[in-house]
Amino acid sequence: MDARLNELQWHPGTDARQPASREPVRRRKQDLDIPEELDKGKLRRRLLYGLALVAAVVAAVTLLPGLGQLRTRLAQASPAWLAVGVVLKVLSGLGYVVIFRMVFCRRMSWRVSFQVGFAELGANALFPTGGAGGLALGAWALRRGGMAGREIARRTVAFFLLTSVPNVVGVFLLGIGLATGLVPGTRNPLLTLLPAAAALLAVLGTLFAGRLAAHLGKNAGGAANGGDTERKRLTRVTVAAVSAFAEGVDEALSQLRERNPLLVVGMGAYLAFDVMILWVGFQAFGEAPALSIVWMAYLLGELGGLIPVPGGIGGVDLGLVGTLVIYGVRLAPAAAAVIIYRAIALWVPTIIGAIAFISLRRTLRDEADRFAVCAPDAEMEVIGLGRVTVVSGG
Repeated sequence: MDARLNELQWHPGTDARQPASREPVRRRKQDLDIPEELDKGKLRRRLLYGLALVAAVVAAVTLLPGLGQLRTRLAQASPAWLAVGVVLKVLSGLGYVVIFRMVFCRRMSWRVSFQVGFAELGANALFPTGGAGGLALGAWALRRGGMAGREIARRTVAFFLLTSVPNVVGVFLLGIGLATGLVPGTRNPLLTLLPAAAALLAVLGTLFAGRLAAHLGKNAGGAANGGDTERKRLTRVTVAAVSAFAEGVDEALSQLRERNPLLVVGMGAYLAFDVMILWVGFQAFGEAPALSIVWMAYLLGELGGLIPVPGGIGGVDLGLVGTLVIYGVRLAPAAAAVIIYRAIALWVPTIIGAIAFISLRRTLRDEADRFAVCAPDAEMEVIGLGRVTVVSGG
């Protein structure tokens, strides 16, 4: 078994027949303060804001002149293909759940992993894609189970990197494939070799940044002991952030070297099923470009999600449409396909995520021990062993 995984150790001399103390769990039940990003009022405002943006898009498509062809295409969209898109989004979400469980806590039950994973996806649909809504929710749930903040930070960095790996690898392979003619599509070096080179530089840059962060973290550690209180506080925060990034890069590399098939499948499913929703958007009205173009346009166009609006509404849409047009897709079918993709990608996780979040709150309130198993040095009852402690295996 992987030495990095936690292990159970028996407390000698502990009578298994003695009732386990539930005080730590009761404290966690009372400590359910929602992070600011997930405050009910803020979530409600974000939801209303998202609905307003959707209404504005619908009004523009319905009322603006010159969009007749787009309106016709949307009206003729096949319900069967739309249903396929919904199924694909659920499968993509399940891939996300797998990655979450493999990175954060392999002892967590699949039911709880589903609750946290889809609740995060729902939060990401309401908050900016580059924001902290989903990550804050996951961190909140794990903290309630007793996981240390530094451990959460390290694994959060690793999780972000691991979910980004398929995107970067996809851009590199597709860019090379298009440039060499191995896959159909444009051979323009600016649209093939340039993205591939940027992807390669991103990988090398991340590895270099991880090494640099580790070096800076070691050298800056002693600086937190000197100077005024405010400066020491800022130094400690900086050192913690740099160290978390360095440790997160190492954790991601360690996970990749493990070659766990479940993690690999989760990473692939999370990206591939989501990309195929865009392809379904084209199929819904019977006109689709080469699959390689759909993939490349998706991988590059999704960068528009870094614009700080709920769910990347507007930024992702324009990024996807613009990239598709650059790669030779006509504007009307590109816009129609992106509207279908975005509707599915936003509202399926929002609806399922809301249900998962409600279930997650109930789990934290009534079954906090299901999270305690993820926290090092957390006690739990095991039949035949009595009281055992979950300790870090390194």
